[in-house]
Amino acid sequence: QTLVFGLELHAILRESTPHTCQFIKSAKNARYTRRHATLEVVDLPDGRYIVYFSPRMTSPSTIRLLHLGCGLCAPTEWVNVDGSSNAWLAQHPLLKRIVGALRLMPRKQLQIPWPTNITIANLKKKLPFKDQSFDAVFSSHTIEHLHRNEALALLREVVRVLKPGGICRTLVPNLGALIEEYRGESKVEGHGPCADDDPARRLFQKMLVRPESVRNRGWLYSVYQAKTDFHSHKWMYDGPSLVKLMTEAGLTGCRERGFRESEIPHIDKVESPGRVLNGAGVVAEGTKP
Repeated sequence: QTLVFGLELHAILRESTPHTCQFIKSAKNARYTRRHATLEVVDLPDGRYIVYFSPRMTSPSTIRLLHLGCGLCAPTEWVNVDGSSNAWLAQHPLLKRIVGALRLMPRKQLQIPWPTNITIANLKKKLPFKDQSFDAVFSSHTIEHLHRNEALALLREVVRVLKPGGICRTLVPNLGALIEEYRGESKVEGHGPCADDDPARRLFQKMLVRPESVRNRGWLYSVYQAKTDFHSHKWMYDGPSLVKLMTEAGLTGCRERGFRESEIPHIDKVESPGRVLNGAGVVAEGTKP
């Protein structure tokens, strides 16, 4: 539903912050769309209303989209970034064959068909992009592989590379859903074989903090894993803690969003239902001031 509020709302917006404001006189749960922005009005329990102000992307052909921790999902509409050794080897086929011949890495790892349109970058360091160079930044099941202070630093880098009014959309595994499953209140799908008869073991299996046993995957791969330690999860989030982290990084209007509920074009190319639905993940968006 589209609702035009008229001069009264325009006056409120002029006197408020550019991204979020609260006011009393309005209609409930409405959306107001204009050329450059979308305003979503949600009624609060205390009788007030909150307005979420989101800039609208002007044209999918003129915007720049950044996809952090892309893995094997590297659509051409996005600038895809990953720091995996396999992503790097995919761009150096001769070296990849040498590594395979010397059995320095597991054969199964080397056989994975990684895309070659990936910018190789360590997400623990400064992003290799200029200030204010992207309209939107997306990551899926990425920041949980970082310690919280590292995730905060990465999101501050996201704020740096975003244009004013740009959107940061972050998707992580849903710790709240995993806790509910542990307590027997729900079931989270999509994590592979788990110990259904042992709730505590199942919880740790799905949190992916550490494997149950040590596996020998070749000395070079073992050294790489020991140095980067990026494969295991370091810090988990529920919706409120994710919103708090993004707000702490300098984003405004941060809140939880639904599956592919976004103004970002081509979000369907990077946001997988198996990473969000049925308790698999929680999503939040915020805007650069």
